[in-house]
Amino acid sequence: MGDIILLVIIVFVSVVLHEIAHGWAAYLLGDPTARMAGRLTLNPLKHIDPLGTFLVPALLKLMGFSPIGWAKPVPVNFSNLRVPKRDMLWVALAGPAANIGIALLSSVLLRFAPGPFFRDLLSVVILLNLLLAAFNLVPVPPLDGSRIVMGLLPMRWMRRYAQLEPIGLLIVFAGLNLGLLDFLWAGVVRWGLKLGVNVSAI
Repeated sequence: MGDIILLVIIVFVSVVLHEIAHGWAAYLLGDPTARMAGRLTLNPLKHIDPLGTFLVPALLKLMGFSPIGWAKPVPVNFSNLRVPKRDMLWVALAGPAANIGIALLSSVLLRFAPGPFFRDLLSVVILLNLLLAAFNLVPVPPLDGSRIVMGLLPMRWMRRYAQLEPIGLLIVFAGLNLGLLDFLWAGVVRWGLKLGVNVSAI
């Protein structure tokens, strides 16, 4: 039970930092919406979505499915960005970049970890953050990968692509439970091993 609670805490903190990174990127590119809403904060209460953070993943787990959940997304008004279509791409990249940054920093700390507990803890942080980055880069709306694709597509195609968003979570859910996204974990393990993690820690 303690291991599960620790995993949940690591995932939640990592997701919060992911969302804050989106908000800061938007702020630096001209949109103060997240800052004005008080969302550029480490206060976890500001980032909890009762449905996505607790209810949905718990119900899916109880039903035997791969759980999927989310924190409350930071609000971004893309029209406030200096170059909306281009800057949307950078705002989207900021979240996965934050998770990759956490993984790289943790890999440095891993070299100096004083014992098995801290080595395993940092290994879990690295693997989960690499997984969050990889998962969010999947190009299915509303994941970050879709925003990156939208920033690269011509406007006409972008609008058509964005129409997938109402069924995007269903596509992701199906992909998780049909094994179509298993390649993400395989890639994360390969990169994790290069960073010196203990894969069996998770």
